Amino acid sequence: MSFSTLTAISPIDGRYRNKVDELGNYFSEFGLIKYRVLVEIEYFISLCELPLEQLQDFDKKLYSDLRNICIDFNTNDAQQIKDIEKVTNHDVKAVEYFIKEKFDELKLEKYKEFIHFGLTSQDINNTATPYSLKEALENVYFPVLEELKEKMRSLSEEWKSVSMLARTHGQPASPTRLGKEINVFIERVERQIEQLKVIPYSAKFGGATGNFNAHHVAYPQIDWNKFGNHFVNDVLKLHRSAPTTQIEHYDNIAASFDAMKRINTILIDLARDFWTYISMNYFKQKLVKGEVGSSAMPHKVNPIDFENAEGNFGVANALFEHFSAKLPISRLQRDLTDSTVLRNIGVPVSHTIIAFKSLLKGLTKVIINNEAINSDLEENWAVVAEAIQTILRREAYPKPYEALKDLTRTGEKITKESIHLFIDKMNISDSLKKELKEITPFNYTGI
Repeated sequence: MSFSTLTAISPIDGRYRNKVDELGNYFSEFGLIKYRVLVEIEYFISLCELPLEQLQDFDKKLYSDLRNICIDFNTNDAQQIKDIEKVTNHDVKAVEYFIKEKFDELKLEKYKEFIHFGLTSQDINNTATPYSLKEALENVYFPVLEELKEKMRSLSEEWKSVSMLARTHGQPASPTRLGKEINVFIERVERQIEQLKVIPYSAKFGGATGNFNAHHVAYPQIDWNKFGNHFVNDVLKLHRSAPTTQIEHYDNIAASFDAMKRINTILIDLARDFWTYISMNYFKQKLVKGEVGSSAMPHKVNPIDFENAEGNFGVANALFEHFSAKLPISRLQRDLTDSTVLRNIGVPVSHTIIAFKSLLKGLTKVIINNEAINSDLEENWAVVAEAIQTILRREAYPKPYEALKDLTRTGEKITKESIHLFIDKMNISDSLKKELKEITPFNYTGI
């Protein structure tokens, strides 16, 4: 069976590929190989800049030719590396041999053995992976999330004056404003984004067991820790972990996944609230010509975008949780369990992007139903009891809470008329009666 979006096993590469296609630049096999090539090239250039004695005569004008190996990297190059891997049975060694072939083409044979000099595979993998994650978040994740936040802001502003019955424990509660309720989610997401953005993209770089053994034995006079810090922190713009074993600690990437999971959890909360508001008829949904809501019931317009978002957030969070729990654990100086896990980090990011876009689509389709919202307020005059008893407390009225409790917990419907009749019978001043009567479910919305 030939591979296509129709034959793909994963819905990310099948049904949803068009929603996350740009993530292929970062998390696909092609993307991983390209970032490995980038790190190998930049490492060689940094050795020249040090300089190592044997690289002192390397023509710096050729740096651009070396960087073009990565800049011009294409699927044919990636396939060439995969073909080499069939022989080596080692993916990073195949990258090294590929670059050595490029050096042959550039007549740089004498420098070939300084490609991957003194390194182990994880020096490449544990820099390529955080590099790809960093660029994916900066170029795809944050822009899509910001677009979603902008839509939320626009709705919050549009509906900032819309009074709405609140519900606590599913029961009518003190009224609120619709715009403010959306703003709650904006504030929550923004706080988590702030935390996510300060987590370093950490990378391991230090040879076979993290001690620069091979580097030091060959060039004991060089401060290799200083070199490693410069290469990772300044050249790659990552954050070098030290000391390490053969692999990165993964504590910071776990923190990033936990932060992304929290953002997803907040947005699940938002999706469920909107789903519930739609079920309460507070929102209608824009009709799209030709779309079918149900295969059996022609009248239905289902809140599928919010449901799709919730489902994809759930899949993403399950994986993020596993990654953050598993990656920081490795037997002794290393085992291989991190390798296959790291190859999957694009999966929860992809499900997250799919969810962002579904949620954005859902928010774009909702239309406020003022009639239903106002009707609910009108039907729940009992919610102003809190306001009345609080003002009566201010005025030292005897047992105001108990008085309002007796009024509102009789089983009979509380209306504007019954509230006003209750106020009229109270032994209070006319000015206070007037103040109490001015309180309605529509204006009792706080600040």
